[in-house]
Amino acid sequence: MVNTEGDAETSGYDIQAVSRAAQICALFGPHTVEVTAAEVAARLDLNRTTAYRYCMALVAAGILERSPRRGAFILGGLMLQLGVHALSRRRVVQIAPPYLAELSGAVGMTAVLSLWAVGGPVAALVEEDRKQTVIVTVRPGSLLDIAAAQTQVFLAYLKDPHALGSTAAGLSAAQRTELDGAIYTARRQGYSIAHHPGGLFGVAVPVFDEYGIAATVALLGADRTGELGPGSPILARLMGTAAALSDELGGGQEGQADLR
Repeated sequence: MVNTEGDAETSGYDIQAVSRAAQICALFGPHTVEVTAAEVAARLDLNRTTAYRYCMALVAAGILERSPRRGAFILGGLMLQLGVHALSRRRVVQIAPPYLAELSGAVGMTAVLSLWAVGGPVAALVEEDRKQTVIVTVRPGSLLDIAAAQTQVFLAYLKDPHALGSTAAGLSAAQRTELDGAIYTARRQGYSIAHHPGGLFGVAVPVFDEYGIAATVALLGADRTGELGPGSPILARLMGTAAALSDELGGGQEGQADLR
């Protein structure tokens, strides 16, 4: 006789373990390169013993490694291998580099291609214009925050009904209203401009494949927002690059329909 009750219990435990492992991995980012069991416990509301056991199980699986700092853990070789493989399978990452190089050189700004990940967009490719004395840039692998133009464009076009709720979790009522307005504007205009302290800004547009939004292309700069109104050469060049990428990905008609 098959013990279906025992199988169900095991399955439920396995699912919880996988969920915990994913939550631990999601703690890492550009500004969090290592964590301790105590930090895992505090962030995920676990006791320290349980958090440590999870971390050690992930070390055994190659998902985490022990950090040189005592008691801390870093992402392991398996995560690096999977990350590189995942990026290489995204066709937009394969074809985008020459488009970004041409765009960056033409406008004298940093061009960025971002992909949607857990909790927001991640900068996958960054092309800097080295002819400039001062460069505004972002590190590849950076998880972009809610104020980024790329985030607002993704939220305007993603078909996942849960994306906005999870990304906007924790915002105040005023911040949520501001975000909703930015998303509406991005959808209506087909692009988003985000202003940051010190005169810095980012302007982003969507890239489509046959399934919907596949990526965003953005330009980063300073003190040139006056040149980014409707019909501006910089904005036209950016939107032309995104349209060319969309066409090559088979999302030209999809993009035209979404931007109407």
